[in-house]
Amino acid sequence: MDAHDTKINLKSDLLKEMRVSSERHYGVKYPTYLLKIRRLRLKRSIKLSYLILGDIMLNVTITESAQKYLAGLLEKQNCEGIGIRMFVSDPGTPKAETCIAYSRPGEHNEEDMIVEYEAFNAYFEQRSIAFLDEAKVDFAEDKFGGQLTIRAPNSRLPNVNDDSPIEDRINYLLYNDINPGLASHGGVVSLAEMSEGIAVLEFGGGCQGCSAVSLTLKEGVEKTLMEKIPELKGVRDVTDHTDTSNAYM
Repeated sequence: MDAHDTKINLKSDLLKEMRVSSERHYGVKYPTYLLKIRRLRLKRSIKLSYLILGDIMLNVTITESAQKYLAGLLEKQNCEGIGIRMFVSDPGTPKAETCIAYSRPGEHNEEDMIVEYEAFNAYFEQRSIAFLDEAKVDFAEDKFGGQLTIRAPNSRLPNVNDDSPIEDRINYLLYNDINPGLASHGGVVSLAEMSEGIAVLEFGGGCQGCSAVSLTLKEGVEKTLMEKIPELKGVRDVTDHTDTSNAYM
């Protein structure tokens, strides 16, 4: 099995999330995000490759066998109009995970791209489209029922510009500018959430419980983020620093 693929045994009829580990991140050029819904109708899917206004291409393959399998799972949910939603959590970072989840009527976002397959609708998160480039969903039968494979080789590639969501820009700076420096003493920092324009951060490794973490936060992390993302209102550390088992100092 390819080191960057995840195969998932799905004997049950529950489809919660399918995740895939993708290739290590490298520098790429940044496309422009557009906040416009596009609805496509596909009687059969082989490869979906569609250019939106010349800037964003949705390039996702859901094979016929995968469509058939997903349609069977959706039918068992006894919910008219249910579809699937495909997205990448923590896109453009080493933590990126490509997911497929049920999407009941009204659960998708207005900005999602909608693709009408023969048996169901698929909703693609607008934020994730660039990170889903060349993604492939396939299903292969075996003696245990079958395996659904999701491969998204670009989910971890940094892919941001000035129009990207603030979360993506923060993650890009954390993983490419800040964490390489913290790694010298075993530390790491990640974005936990955004709260009213404030980046809520969590430290790990040698930074958790470190006596110098306040200095690191103010003079290193906060200064870098605030300089490069002017609309950011501030940062806040929510790390439990009472745990000093891995602290650098």
